[in-house]
Amino acid sequence: MIMASLTLSPAAPSQLCSSKSGVFRPSQRLLVKPTGKSVMKKEKGMRITCQATTSISPDRVPDMGKRQLMNLLLLGAISLPTGFMLVPYGAFFVPPGGGGAGGGTIAKDAIGNDIIGAEWLETHGPGDRTLAQGLKGDPTYLVVDKDGSLANYGINAVCTHLGCVVPWNQAENKFICPCHGSRYDDQGRVVRGPAPLSLALAHVEVEDTDGKVVLVPWVETDFRTGEAPWWA
Repeated sequence: MIMASLTLSPAAPSQLCSSKSGVFRPSQRLLVKPTGKSVMKKEKGMRITCQATTSISPDRVPDMGKRQLMNLLLLGAISLPTGFMLVPYGAFFVPPGGGGAGGGTIAKDAIGNDIIGAEWLETHGPGDRTLAQGLKGDPTYLVVDKDGSLANYGINAVCTHLGCVVPWNQAENKFICPCHGSRYDDQGRVVRGPAPLSLALAHVEVEDTDGKVVLVPWVETDFRTGEAPWWA
């Protein structure tokens, strides 16, 4: 007796998986119908794992103009709060003081109050040299002349050697630097090193309107040395 058999060819992976939908068919099994006394044969099914793929057609590529617009919006959203945060920090490093005559700076006392000339002289007698906050925030001595009036110059207290603040020594009638021993006379002219230069000067003026003391940059000849100011 002739045995008739039916053979099914296994499906190709490309037929089992759909590249568009990513759906795969169940494993295909090979079945042989028995003829006569033949025994049914059952072959194990072939399992194929399919992975869905996605393809973007050229007409669905995001518009470059929209991407640039979104980037600009994002940059603006970050920049605005950052700018607001930087404003107070920047203001912190700006030396305090308002404008005065000739673009000067209003002198301030040790606690930050504006100095009024008449009030200052009530508590500071002849020969007094007391620190105030001056140009660029530098400590500056206001000088009271022997006649009890405010001198028309202030003396910057920053040592010209290494930048220490030089105190006034009334007993010695000199400015003596505590760092390296430099000495300056009562007008701030250097008399002993290692400081190479005299202390810087600033003009002192009193406003007519409210009597506030104003410090103005000194750009003229240094009256102590007869030379051009090294700090100008």
